[in-house]
Amino acid sequence: MTQRAFLNVEVSLTGRRWTGPSVEAERLAEAMMQATRLPLALCHTLVSRQITPPEAQSYLAPSLRDLMPDPRHLRDMERAATRFLAAVVGRQRIAIFADYDVDGGASAALLLTWLRAMGQTATLYIPDRIDEGYGPNVPAMADLGARHDLILCVDCGTLSFDPIAAAGCYVVVLDHHLGAETLPAAHAVVNPNRQDEDGSLGHLCAAAVVFLMLVEANRQLRALGQTGPDLMAMLDLVALATVADVAPLIGVNRAFVRQGLKVMARRDRPGLRALADVARLDQAPTAYALGFVLGPRINAGGRIGQADLGARLLATDNPLEATALAERLDRLNTERRAIEAAVRAEALAQVEARGPVGALAWAAAEGWHPGIVGIVAARMKEATGLPSVVIGFEGEVGKGSGRSVEGVDLGAAVHTLAAEGLIEKGGGHRMAAGLSLARAQLEPAMARLSVLLARQGGEPVGAAALRLDAVLMPSAATPALIEEIDAAGPFGAAAPSPRFAFANQQVTARRMGEGHLRLHFGDGGGKLEAVLFNAFDTPLGAAFENPSHRRFHLAGRLELNTWGGRSRVQLRLEDAAVAAG
Repeated sequence: MTQRAFLNVEVSLTGRRWTGPSVEAERLAEAMMQATRLPLALCHTLVSRQITPPEAQSYLAPSLRDLMPDPRHLRDMERAATRFLAAVVGRQRIAIFADYDVDGGASAALLLTWLRAMGQTATLYIPDRIDEGYGPNVPAMADLGARHDLILCVDCGTLSFDPIAAAGCYVVVLDHHLGAETLPAAHAVVNPNRQDEDGSLGHLCAAAVVFLMLVEANRQLRALGQTGPDLMAMLDLVALATVADVAPLIGVNRAFVRQGLKVMARRDRPGLRALADVARLDQAPTAYALGFVLGPRINAGGRIGQADLGARLLATDNPLEATALAERLDRLNTERRAIEAAVRAEALAQVEARGPVGALAWAAAEGWHPGIVGIVAARMKEATGLPSVVIGFEGEVGKGSGRSVEGVDLGAAVHTLAAEGLIEKGGGHRMAAGLSLARAQLEPAMARLSVLLARQGGEPVGAAALRLDAVLMPSAATPALIEEIDAAGPFGAAAPSPRFAFANQQVTARRMGEGHLRLHFGDGGGKLEAVLFNAFDTPLGAAFENPSHRRFHLAGRLELNTWGGRSRVQLRLEDAAVAAG
């Protein structure tokens, strides 16, 4: 039996059906409120996470000590840390081969920071996205191997059979991407997504895997009577990578991000301090800031600039260098946004012209910059509600990136395409994947990918749903409530921040900035502000500019807007529906 639409909204102004908590979830939330004395809105959030009343307090205060896994639970971990320490103690030459995204940069920065604390350095190598593509390649690994005793491949390497064989020196892989049935001939491959792992730590990003290796290295140092570097001070990098790589915020990932945000708030790391300043972050960092403010700027170097800029920013201890790198990355990010906007418009036009797309949305064209196809794929996913792939061609060679939806493992499907020979190469993880293919392979590969995703349940069913947690009165949306709800965070992948509805509201609106709207609503005892960014990219903008005395149901997420030392509650509006009657 289909659950009744929340507030009877079958089709909202953006074409979505509103759903809310079931009758059973409502009862559980009320029972939790009585048992814990927590606010009902917070109890709804906890119930949606399958948290029971006895678990509530420990969930609201996640302890890294309690949630931290034993690093040796991962295969090859002890072997990897032992070889790493042997290189450190023996003053051997170490190289770090890292991916060019935030996770790769943070992973490299963790190692460089740890080594610097031990009085040592390492060679940093990050491949050029356009010239070399993702992951280790034979020429680079052979060159590094000729000059180093140990190569650490971070956020890459699990499928790099030939490049690792070409290295000619010890190679340790610290990765999280989906592995094949066999592994490359590295000294150690530490990866929670190896085929022979139990999957219990499959939600970790690469930086978390690197962090666990450093935990094991410190443990081995203690056994030798030595003290290793302060790892708690490095959790800012783990938190950044976890959020930016869209790793699910469950288990130890929640504790990593919670503790990492506290470390970041101290502003001890010159690179992150400089980047926060250039991005005009004037309040304590949040998971949102990591994912949508800092992360894109760090990624900008690998996307359209110099590949190693982000890792160098995160690793530097020189404030002047940090400022210069942050300013350069900020400029590159501005350029990236302009390129992305043009490609996004063309890609969405292709999808619309193609019509019904089954279980996959995809677009491809000549000259699309390979550094922004992943972002455009994410935007396409948001617009269609489907796993999405965007491919840029240069001549006969196409490089693409994909983003998935909850419950659909895109990385596994792309890996199948590669195994079947339908693309040149490809891989990734559940929510994101990359691939390269010849022009002649495009149509067959996308058709096959659509079939593979449909088998996983990738077909859309009716109107896209918008999940809401509860209805609030405007007067109930107070700073105290937001602080209490934030205790259930951090919010992100697999743990979205709660979304609330405000029913039957009269709304006034005025323009702010380029294409944004600020709204006011509320009757009687409570008035609230709402902000609608890029308002005229959706039907919401026109509806609120000309409300015609209609009343609306509003849906969105609550946040504190701090300006000039004062904080006020605002609703980040996501959807609305005309209230009946």
